Amino acid sequence: MNTAAYPYVDGFVAAVPSANKAEFIEHARAAAVVFKEHGALRVVECWGDDVPDGEVTSFTMAVKRKDDETVIFSWIEWPSRAVRDEAMPKAMQDPRLQMDVNPMPFDGKRLIYGGFASIINE
Repeated sequence: MNTAAYPYVDGFVAAVPSANKAEFIEHARAAAVVFKEHGALRVVECWGDDVPDGEVTSFTMAVKRKDDETVIFSWIEWPSRAVRDEAMPKAMQDPRLQMDVNPMPFDGKRLIYGGFASIINE
């Protein structure tokens, strides 16, 4: 199996104040432009719609969601990890992603993220 031909994915889960949905969409759209300019294939942002509380683990528990917050689930697809590794530092230094220009409308300390090598892409 040649997984090198599959995209590399950065995944994100966070809790966003529900009242900040419009600000989150604006923030995410601006960030997507930057990531795509630096080589991302696609940026997907999802607003929680059916995210149950768990008894042992759950998205809501992982991000310490408060009653007035919604869980978001997002990912960025890159052609490869090499492209992502080169692009991500440049994107994070881009003036359009700086906190004074595009502040996160949520608590970034509760953002969960990681990079994932695709193993099935059907």
